Amino acid sequence: MGSPSYWAKEGEVMSCSRMEKKILGYLDRRLKESERLEVEKHLAGCAACRLRVNGFRAVNGLLDELPTIEPSPAFDLRVHARVAAEPMKHSWRAWFPSPRVAIVAAALVVATVWVSTRPTNTQPQIAQDDIPVLENMDVLSNFDVLTELPPPAQVDDGGQQQN
Repeated sequence: MGSPSYWAKEGEVMSCSRMEKKILGYLDRRLKESERLEVEKHLAGCAACRLRVNGFRAVNGLLDELPTIEPSPAFDLRVHARVAAEPMKHSWRAWFPSPRVAIVAAALVVATVWVSTRPTNTQPQIAQDDIPVLENMDVLSNFDVLTELPPPAQVDDGGQQQN
């Protein structure tokens, strides 16, 4: 028979400290059959625990003899009125009804800080291939320079330059 770790090994008698934890379950008949048998085996050999169980039985018997007290008909109404009259407590947690909202808010803060601390380049990067073009930028943007050039030389059909 397998037994939980809080019970004595099979064949051994349960200790008094373990027995104390099981007394109420035993008296209320809530223990499993195997647990009940272990308790009864312990009680058969331990006068102190037997005395304790009998004391609990006596208290339960006295409690059963007491009359049941019924609350007055207005009791529920008074309790509900007092609860309604209590001021509602507001806390900072009311702003975050679920952890998802807090996680999204934290992510937005992190993204904002990250974007705001990134270095900004106000001037575009110049590629090495663009440098020769930029050296001749005054020619490309100002065509007056081209009018100052001498006229092109005339070449005849034979490839000879004409004056």
